[in-house]
Amino acid sequence: MNNNVKREKSLTMTMLMTPEKANFTGKNVHGGEILKMLDQVAYACASKYTGYHAVTLSVDMVLFKNPIKVGSLVTFHASVNYTGRTSMEIGIKVISEDTRDNSIKNTNVCYFTMVAVDEDGNVMKVPQIELVTEDDKRRYNDAIKRKEIRMMSTKSK
Repeated sequence: MNNNVKREKSLTMTMLMTPEKANFTGKNVHGGEILKMLDQVAYACASKYTGYHAVTLSVDMVLFKNPIKVGSLVTFHASVNYTGRTSMEIGIKVISEDTRDNSIKNTNVCYFTMVAVDEDGNVMKVPQIELVTEDDKRRYNDAIKRKEIRMMSTKSK
């Protein structure tokens, strides 16, 4: 990894929700399809930021606020919220746009913990995140709180 490269800490991807992504009603996108896309977006954001491959360690709070209709354009807004030594939290907000009536809905929010790995699967150190804006600082602090909750819940098991 070249440490002189400016690492982008956010990523936006838009995809068309086609009929093969439908659930059993045929009208809405299957939740499992959304989870798969979320994992791909988290990977893309993490690997773009670190310059390495990334694997999913955990997924927090996948909240399905509104259904996504087949035929909608779905935009995934991902950002690196927190970095540890080898892992990072990727926050993803999902916006669905119905192309027929131009209605826009916030459909999902979730947080992925990703671990950077090299070509052989060895865990790699990630670049520390720069907190520039107040929003960066808020996301970072919120991520620390989520990490503490995760740590407490794993200790109680």
